[in-house]
Amino acid sequence: QVQLVESGGGSVQAGGSLRLSCAASGYTYSSYCMGWFRQAPGKEREGVAVIHSDGSTTYADSVKGRFTISQDNAKNTLYLQMNSLKPEDTAMYYCAADPWVYCSGGYILAGLAWRDFGYWGQGTQVTVSS
Repeated sequence: QVQLVESGGGSVQAGGSLRLSCAASGYTYSSYCMGWFRQAPGKEREGVAVIHSDGSTTYADSVKGRFTISQDNAKNTLYLQMNSLKPEDTAMYYCAADPWVYCSGGYILAGLAWRDFGYWGQGTQVTVSS
C-alpha cells in the first residue's frame, strides 16, 4: 500500500519560513517521481517543485529562489523548504508520487499535468499573513 503523509504546515507571517515533510511508505522511493503541488481556494491545482530520480530539481517560476525541494532516501521522506513566504503562497500543499509519469520538470509543473500522478497525500495547510 503506497502512502504519503504530509506535515509541517501552519500559519506564518510574510517573510517567514516553513519546512514541509512528506513521509512515503509502501514502495521503493527511488523508483518514483515525486513533487509538491498546491491549491488555493477557488484556484486550479498547480505544480510547485519536482525532484527527479537523479536528484535534479525544477521549480515553478513563482517559487524559484525561495523554495527548495529535497529528499532523504534513508528516511524515505520528501521535503519542501519554503523561505521568504508571501501571502500568495497560502494554499493547501500536497506531495505526490508516481512510478510511470514522465518525470520532466517542465512537464510536471505545466498545466494540468498533476492529474497524471497516482498517489497523493492528504495535504497540509500553509497560511501566510501580511
